[in-house]
Order: sequence, then C-alpha cells, then structure tokens
Amino acid sequence: MLKKMVEDFLGLLYPKRCPICEKIVIPKDKRICEECYENLKLIHEPRCKKCSKPISNAETEYCYDCQKREFHYEKGYALWVYDSAMRKSIAAFKYKNRVENGAFYVEELLKYYYDKIIKLNVDGIIPIPIHKSKRRQRGYNQASIIAQGIADAIHIPLYDDVLLRVVNTLPQKELNNRQRFYNLKHAFAAAHIAEYHLEGKSILLVDDIYTTGSTIEACSIILKQAGVKNVYFISLCIGKGY
Repeated sequence: MLKKMVEDFLGLLYPKRCPICEKIVIPKDKRICEECYENLKLIHEPRCKKCSKPISNAETEYCYDCQKREFHYEKGYALWVYDSAMRKSIAAFKYKNRVENGAFYVEELLKYYYDKIIKLNVDGIIPIPIHKSKRRQRGYNQASIIAQGIADAIHIPLYDDVLLRVVNTLPQKELNNRQRFYNLKHAFAAAHIAEYHLEGKSILLVDDIYTTGSTIEACSIILKQAGVKNVYFISLCIGKGY
C-alpha cells in the first residue's frame, strides 16, 4: 500500500509524457497516448532481406542500397519508419534528456523482435558508441540505454566498452552518402575482444537510426577485423538512405 501511495505521489509530481507528442499520458499505466501509437509507422513486408528497409516491390529481395553495395554485417532489423514524429521523439531522447523514452522503445522492440533476436543466438550486445566529448555533454549514450534494456530482458551480456568512437565525427545527417563513408572510415576502434572471449562469436549491434548503413558497416568491419565472426544489428528506425 505504501509503495502504491509513493508511486501515485511521484506520478503527480512527474507525470508520464508521451514519447511522441510529449503530452501527459492518460491512463497513467500507458507509456504513449493512443492517437500517437496508432500513427506510428511500423515496417511491414515487403522489406529488404538484408537491412529491413521497406521496399515497394514484393518480388525484389533487397533495397537499392543493399543491391549496389556489399555490407559486412549479416542481417539487421528495424521497427519504425523514420518519419517526422519519430525524428522529433528520438531528438528529444538524444538531446533533451528524455531518457524515459528508452523504456517505450525497448518495450516495442521486444514486442516485435524478441523471438528474432533469440533465433540469432548472439553472444553479446554492443551499442553504437558516441564520442566521449558528446557523452560528457549529454550524460549518456542513447544506444546504450536501448541496448541495456534488450540485454536485461533477454539475458545476453552487454559489452559497452568493446566499440570506441575515437574520432569526434561530423553529424551523419549533414552529409551525403560518400561523405558519410569517409566521415566514419577511421572513427571506431575495438577493445577487449580477447578479454571477453569474443573471437569467433556473434554480436548484435544496437542503434537508434539506420539510413545508409555507413555507421553499422564501419562498426562491422572493425569488429570482424578484431575477430568477431558474425555481426547483426537492430535499430529503432530506418530511413530512406538514398
């Protein structure tokens, strides 16, 4: 009874806000308002067999990006289309300290992809890192919050210090495809692979947005050069990319 009273009191002081529109959520046991939830654009079939990007032709197996380029990761999944609503939500999550949005994101990822993640049979989960200067500024890495939630739910080890962002790169959203590739070419490094016995193992990378695949690709190359055998990824959203 005391616990419920405390929870009710905290609910009055800090009411839950919708991760999309930021209005107070009613009823209080929900994480998102009903209207926003219904408007979220889930990725459905047909989708790319490699990166999960929506494709218009059901007879086509791969998206434009995956047709023209060979990626080093094995396969990836994404939950939502990166539209204006998700852009606003993720921006608040990353830059406005709305870390509570992470609980909703993880809940939805597991709702749709729990079984698929289990079937991948990965040995560890690694968040896409941000540079230490950005982490100091924000106080957290948004991908780490999502990765931690998945790791806790599925009971797979989280390795938050295996991938390092050694170069404080320009924001990818400001660059074209070619610039994105060179922007990330020497941005990452791997550590503790032998210490954590990850040689020959399978890893799930976690990120918030997948567009051209340049970030996931750069990390996949670094991990495989360090001895990891298979790299998969899961992201909240997927954009057009081309």
